[in-house]
Amino acid sequence: MKFSLKPFCGAFVSLLLLTTSLAQTFPAKPVTLMVPYPAGGVSDVIARTLNVTLAKHLGQPVIVENLGGAGGAIAAQKVLHSPADGHLIFQGGPNELILAPLSNSAVKYKSEEFRLVQMITINPMAVLARKDLPVNNGDELIAYAKKAADAGTPMTYASVGPGSMYHLLGEHMSKQTGIAMTHVPYKGGAPAQQDLMGGLVDIFMTPFGKSHGQLVDDGKLKVVGVLSSERQAMFKKAPTLNESKALKGFVFEMWSGYFVRKDTPESVVQALHKALSEVANDPAVRAALEAQAMVVPRPQPLTAMNKVYSDNIARYRAIAKAINLQPE
Repeated sequence: MKFSLKPFCGAFVSLLLLTTSLAQTFPAKPVTLMVPYPAGGVSDVIARTLNVTLAKHLGQPVIVENLGGAGGAIAAQKVLHSPADGHLIFQGGPNELILAPLSNSAVKYKSEEFRLVQMITINPMAVLARKDLPVNNGDELIAYAKKAADAGTPMTYASVGPGSMYHLLGEHMSKQTGIAMTHVPYKGGAPAQQDLMGGLVDIFMTPFGKSHGQLVDDGKLKVVGVLSSERQAMFKKAPTLNESKALKGFVFEMWSGYFVRKDTPESVVQALHKALSEVANDPAVRAALEAQAMVVPRPQPLTAMNKVYSDNIARYRAIAKAINLQPE
């Protein structure tokens, strides 16, 4: 039997020509940043801070589209249902692409269907508490939680909904210390913060900004500790939870990056990575984001981005399994 390689060679050449064509023409039309939350929130602020600068580097307008719902899953699903040509970019992180599939039974996509092109912000987190909670560090917090649990009135922690990062961290803290704590879900950060100030809930682990610093300075809230590996300038007196004996290794942060479909051509991914890296290095963009108490990491190569995302997937899936997180 004779076997010809001509059909395969022809297919390979066609694929090579298509990839080359995409590299030369991308972007061929306006690019859309898909923000998985309503306008006016932190995610929206990030997108609208850099879209004009990104447009200059891409040579096409960059439009911000807000599409909230299902913890960011609706927007993520729209990206997956659109052509893998790089013209629709998802802005998000672990909360939307890793935790949503683990906690929401209606979410059918897998984290691996997306590829991280570049990170843009890291948002440090803090344990905020009602102003009269008698604790000032991680060890005192856990001692208080144990006393409350032993008395039959477990310490309460707020979240922005079941399966969110906030919920996961509360359950992880409970699991790590072996102390029962009560989850109090809210529909967003604003109502959770309002009840925290009203003394209706004990703690809220959340990303923070200037407004939180002002509330702490005004005595309306207190900060027990930060979840970062190092102390934060905004809360200079607050220790890290990692400094405590009870919560050693309890280091977490929220981050946001730009994702495309996994099957987006490499040439397009490279072009987007180059443009987004230039945006992340832009002094005006960095200053604007840092003014919102965000950390803007220096751009990293695609290989590093692949590892960051895969490591996050593994970490949060392990925590979800340990706390027996079930899709609802």
